[in-house]
Amino acid sequence: MSAHRVWKLGADIDTDALAPGAYMKLGIEGIAPHCLERVRPEFAANVRPGDVIVAGPNFGIGSSREQAVAALLLLGIKAVIAPSFGGLFFRNAFNLGLLLLTTAATDQIEHGENIDIDLSPPLLVTATGQTLACEPIPSFLLEMVAAGGLFNQLRQQLATARGSRHVEPLA
Repeated sequence: MSAHRVWKLGADIDTDALAPGAYMKLGIEGIAPHCLERVRPEFAANVRPGDVIVAGPNFGIGSSREQAVAALLLLGIKAVIAPSFGGLFFRNAFNLGLLLLTTAATDQIEHGENIDIDLSPPLLVTATGQTLACEPIPSFLLEMVAAGGLFNQLRQQLATARGSRHVEPLA
């Protein structure tokens, strides 16, 4: 396990906050610097690879735009932890390789603290040593995240089926 810095957010963070519609024509490199700017203006400029988001219920509600997930991945977010997620966001997250952890205990995690994530079984360890259980994640979803998303997973499976040893991940 390694420590991950927490960005704490409230409830009902929608996909427009993650990937603002005004920047959609700019591509993901143009969208990512505006990720969460209306909620946490300092987020995109200060997030570091390996950081995690801990939020209230209904994270990722709203439209089906997968740029909401892609912006978080481009910024280096390791996981999003919340009591519940928008259904389309949930599907897009795993399809693109972003780990989502579901727990009702997000109120026990503070902004800026470092937490550890263990996936077997899924649990979080806070800076104070408190252990917080997360809902189980099906193994096929964990495998998808480990592969870097569905397309990379399918490419790896195809390469294995063809007997190839090396497949470049999709960028």
